[in-house]
Amino acid sequence: LSCAAASLADPAFVGTYGINYGRIADNIPSPDEVVTLLRSAKIRNVRIYDADHSVLTAFSGTGFKLVIGLPNGFLKDMSSNASNAMSWVKDNVQKFMPGICGVAIGNEVLGGSDVELYGALLGAAKNIHSALNQLGLSDAVQVSTAHSQAVFSNSYPPSSCVFAENIAQYMKPLLQFFWEAGSPFCLNAYPFLDYMNDPASIDINYALFQKTKGIFDPKTELHYDNMLDAQIDAAYAALEDAGFDKMEVIVTETGWASKGDGNEAAATPENARTYNFNLRKRLAKKKGTPRRPKNIVKAYIFAIFNENLKPGPTSERNFGLFKPDGSISYDVGYKGLKSSSADSVVMSLKVNMYFPFNLFASHYFPYRQYLELLVLNAVFAHLH
Repeated sequence: LSCAAASLADPAFVGTYGINYGRIADNIPSPDEVVTLLRSAKIRNVRIYDADHSVLTAFSGTGFKLVIGLPNGFLKDMSSNASNAMSWVKDNVQKFMPGICGVAIGNEVLGGSDVELYGALLGAAKNIHSALNQLGLSDAVQVSTAHSQAVFSNSYPPSSCVFAENIAQYMKPLLQFFWEAGSPFCLNAYPFLDYMNDPASIDINYALFQKTKGIFDPKTELHYDNMLDAQIDAAYAALEDAGFDKMEVIVTETGWASKGDGNEAAATPENARTYNFNLRKRLAKKKGTPRRPKNIVKAYIFAIFNENLKPGPTSERNFGLFKPDGSISYDVGYKGLKSSSADSVVMSLKVNMYFPFNLFASHYFPYRQYLELLVLNAVFAHLH
């Protein structure tokens, strides 16, 4: 999360790729096994949504860049009680240093359904930051909060994006505080959700980083060949409109569901694999967006596991790159804790590598993707 705003000389966010470790499930591997899994995948940047000590202990001393979360339910207390904020920081941050690089204050608060939390968000952020500062940890541990796209009133074309009027009174002082603290603007960006909301008007290839004509922004005369870049630049446009044109945007959540309800036809393993595979390629290029070409895109993928206890539509429980047993949900170049049916894809790709007569037949694209996986893994190993 906010770790990515650290100086380039000693970046707390290693490379461009991180992952969210959600745990609303009763069938996922232990934190120690997750450490093993992520080491195998060479993913170093990890974000959790609380400060569970079993997780913090498992990650302690491992070299991972861990962002912990202050859940929404704590915001009112932390906002009104500085001593409680200090106790929370001592118990959940100081004890586990230097393994923690950021604290996420709530998640998707502004624009959410609990309006009472809007006013508590800034106070909680200030008190947590003050506690970190008093303990000499504010340079190593940054504070921020992740926003959903509900904070915007319009995002198409990207240059037209502004913050919604009903949250502007809360957003501007929040941005001022985070700007002074050196924190980025953290965005949860889901092309999947935008596509699901308007499949008749959006080309799914545009959402999946596939070849497409894209969109043209007439105001900036910029072309977008994928939706994620457009979503990020919409956030930059809103920040500029609010007077924060130098603030960096970090993607704290993005992903694609592999299973959904009857009205979620786009939630398939094939689409999920395509999105996450192409996202890895996009991030490996270490480039910016059309509006901010020098700001390298950094993103946390949602999520490690499918979470079987999450409420809501079926898609909410099926964003995981890995199944509950630690095997891969679909192949984007990672190895799971154990083999699965998805591994057969890798085997077929390896066969094609040794039998090139299939290259220009039906197996050409799997072969090409296998080579891309090899390159991607090498690139991310170097970045990490």
